[in-house]
Amino acid sequence: MEGRIINGFLVVVIIILLLSIYWFIPFKTTEFDLESNSNSNFSVNSYESTQLQFYENMRFPDKKITYKIENCPIKRKKDMERALEIMEQETILEFYPVEKNQQITITCEETTKLEGKLFIAGEGGPTNITIAGNFNVIEAGKILLMKDSECERPNVAIHELLHVLGFDHSKNPKNIMYEISKCDQVIGEDILDFIEKIYSIPSNPDLLFEDAKASMHGKYLDINFSIRNNGLKDAGESKVKVLANGKEIKEIEIPEIDIGYGRKVSIANLWVKQIDVQKIGFIIETDFEELDKANNRVSFEIKK
Repeated sequence: MEGRIINGFLVVVIIILLLSIYWFIPFKTTEFDLESNSNSNFSVNSYESTQLQFYENMRFPDKKITYKIENCPIKRKKDMERALEIMEQETILEFYPVEKNQQITITCEETTKLEGKLFIAGEGGPTNITIAGNFNVIEAGKILLMKDSECERPNVAIHELLHVLGFDHSKNPKNIMYEISKCDQVIGEDILDFIEKIYSIPSNPDLLFEDAKASMHGKYLDINFSIRNNGLKDAGESKVKVLANGKEIKEIEIPEIDIGYGRKVSIANLWVKQIDVQKIGFIIETDFEELDKANNRVSFEIKK
């Protein structure tokens, strides 16, 4: 009788040992292929911008843009203020004067530059650009007005302001972006239309996965991915849920991500209790609006 009890106990121990080996000791490696990387439903037609701008889809993060005018004579200061007013009247842009942390810095210089036989009346352009997916986001710009405008309409100031907004020179002599300024030049309708289109896009973040990978060693999962913010606004805190066969096995806290930046996540030996894992998934969850949430999910299937 005692022998039977001992044998039964040994059988139970062996079964427990075998189950433990099966569950906790990795025997085989399972590689997963990216099944679907949901492409964004959001897109911007870059053809127009390549014809008009220095780079594709250049814009400030928001249609509300701050500026500061410093060290300018009264005439040039008024010309610049009038140029800003005209752009507000003809576009959806809004400009606000501030004392510090301005996005556009406007300065003046008493001496004029001479190139060939032409006086350079002003200079302007973006000084800080962040590449963020569909956009080249202008973080800061500068305008230098070196000569009073002789025109009733402040064409020089408008010209330099459009440079700060990302617009290149035009080959059309009647266009205000022609490299030689004349009083009868006008802002091209293509420029006004593009400003309307590009700044009608909401100033939201846009989080997405990059370089996502997954593999298993027995019951243990290794994951690697990067999350990037390709939007027009810094992204607040978010979460990534890891799924095995559609069931959540891990939640990862993701800190804030600035425009154009990303964060890399690597986790090794994440134990998975599901049997016969066929699919792995990652999902970004946020409590804020994004340009598009279709790119917040990736999934993997066993490599065949």
